Amino acid sequence: MSVTPTAIDHPSAAADGTPAPHALQCMEIHGGNRRTDTALSLHGLDVWIVSRPHGDHPAGGDIHYVSVCGSGRIARFVVADVAGHGPAADRMAVQLRKLMRRYINFLNQSRFARALNREFATLSRDGTFATAVLATFFAPTDELVCVNAGHPPPLWYRADQGRWRLLEPEAQPDESGPADLPLGVDAPTQYRQFAVRLGVGDLVLIYTDSLIESRDDHGRDLGVEGLTEVVTAAGVDHLPRFCHRVLAGIARRSGSRPLEDDVTLLLIRHNGADPPWPSVGDVARVMGKMLGLIPV
Repeated sequence: MSVTPTAIDHPSAAADGTPAPHALQCMEIHGGNRRTDTALSLHGLDVWIVSRPHGDHPAGGDIHYVSVCGSGRIARFVVADVAGHGPAADRMAVQLRKLMRRYINFLNQSRFARALNREFATLSRDGTFATAVLATFFAPTDELVCVNAGHPPPLWYRADQGRWRLLEPEAQPDESGPADLPLGVDAPTQYRQFAVRLGVGDLVLIYTDSLIESRDDHGRDLGVEGLTEVVTAAGVDHLPRFCHRVLAGIARRSGSRPLEDDVTLLLIRHNGADPPWPSVGDVARVMGKMLGLIPV
C-alpha cells in the first residue's frame, strides 16, 4: 500500500499558484513516494519539493523525506531513487520513514546510512536497490553534512560567487573497501560523510537521475553538465517556481518529450535565520514524543 499523503502534501496555493509553506514542527517528518508540490519552512532553511511519479501513477520509486529534530537545530533530507516501482518502493517508503524517526535526533548520519543499507539488503533478494542522498543541516554552525550512496551529485549555488557547482567530497575514497555504493548492493559498504558550510542565500538542489538521463533531439543524454546549464538559466529569482522552471527548461531541450522515469527535485535555501531556544513547553513536548507519549 502506498504511503498516504498528509494534509501538507497539498497546501493552499498563493496567487501565482505556488504552494504556501508549511512550518515543520519539532520531531516532524514530511514526505513519502507520492506526487507532490510542496513548500516547507524550517529554522534557517526554506525548502521546495516537486515530485512526479512516471505516467499517471499516484506513487512511484522516488522517495523523499524531510525531518526536524526535537530542538529544531538538526534538519535532515533524504532523496532516494528505488529501482522499480510498486510494492517494493512502497515498503521502502514506510521503512525509510521509520528510520528517519529512529535517527531524528542524531547529528552523525553514518549510522543512519548503514541502517538504511541493511534495510535495502533484506530486500535485495527481490532485486531492490536504490541510490540516495542523505543531507543533515546543523543550524548552529550552518553546516550541511552529506552522504551520497551512488546518487547523482547535488548542485550547490554559492551566493557569494553567483554560480552553481557540484556538491561532492574533495577527498578520494579509501581504497581498502567498497564505499558509497547504492543501498542494498553490498551490505558492508562504508559511507563517507563530508560537510560544507552554507552561506546566507546559498542553494542546494537534490534531484533524481531522470533529469540527467533526459535526451535531446539527437538522442544525447543531458548529463550533469547539461543540467547545470539548465539550472543556471533558470535563475535564482522567485525560488518557489525554480523547480518548475528547471523542468520547463529540460522539456525545451528534449522537444517536450515526457521524461521516462519518476522525477524529484528538492531545493534548499539557507535563509540566515537562527533557531530559537526552546521553551519549557517545547521541551516537554519533545520529551513526550521521544517517550512515545505524544504521536509523531
